[in-house]
Amino acid sequence: MTSVVVPGLMMLVGLIGIVVPVLPGLFLVWLATALWAFEHPSHVAWVYCGVAALVYAAGLIAQYVMPRRRLKDAGVSTATMLLAVVLAVVGFFVIPVVGAFLGFVLGVFLAESGRHRSRAAAWSGTKQALRAVALSTGIELAAGFGIVVVWLLGVWQLGILH
Repeated sequence: MTSVVVPGLMMLVGLIGIVVPVLPGLFLVWLATALWAFEHPSHVAWVYCGVAALVYAAGLIAQYVMPRRRLKDAGVSTATMLLAVVLAVVGFFVIPVVGAFLGFVLGVFLAESGRHRSRAAAWSGTKQALRAVALSTGIELAAGFGIVVVWLLGVWQLGILH
């Protein structure tokens, strides 16, 4: 039973880390699966770890590709996003907990204001960027839950919880 408690707790922390970006959440969820596979040297455990790795890779790729495509379609530039990320990092250290979010929003709004010279257009770009961040987080969370489901199937198949 102990062999599933530690990976399960790691996965929980990883899922929280996806929503509260302090920890490498999705990686931590997958790492917990790998730790579980190391503790169970059955080839079945490694098959499930491999499937979890595929879910991890698909989630990692999708969380960047899909939101970027939407931002490009909405006309939000790469330079805008880079400024937003820089201000999010600064905000993270200046105002704990909410600073990253505020810095990101401010960065997008300032960059879009400079590009369009219109508050309405800048706010529209800011809303698109926030939707893209929400989509990215949702994709990462879905991948994290997918890895947890794969791991639970492996635990069930190996009969560890019986």
